[in-house]
Amino acid sequence: MTGGEGVKIIYDAVGATTFEKGLRVLGRRGCMCLYGQAGGPVGAVDSGMLRNGSLFLTRPTLGDYTATRPELLQRAEECLDWVQSGEIKLNVSLNLPLSDAAEAHRRLEGRETTGKILLTP
Repeated sequence: MTGGEGVKIIYDAVGATTFEKGLRVLGRRGCMCLYGQAGGPVGAVDSGMLRNGSLFLTRPTLGDYTATRPELLQRAEECLDWVQSGEIKLNVSLNLPLSDAAEAHRRLEGRETTGKILLTP
């Protein structure tokens, strides 16, 4: 799919079960953005794994990007503007009443969902 070039960026919310596979498909100077651990924590990383292809690895947390009120407001405005313009499309895969929260968790744990789940009062 990439003509042997590899992908430029990977956003990995899974962690342990996908991390090394993701690094293997990164192209030259590709970036792995590890932001979750739904499949377990990655643990210690040998920096030598990044050597082939001059790869980049980042482990961002929201708090570091919204540490001050002005940063929070600026990022929220950008994000909401993208939603309003259609640049970001929200994928709500399931809408359940709050009383069915246990069912929502069951479906998440069973990997039966994609996108967001809304629980409404």
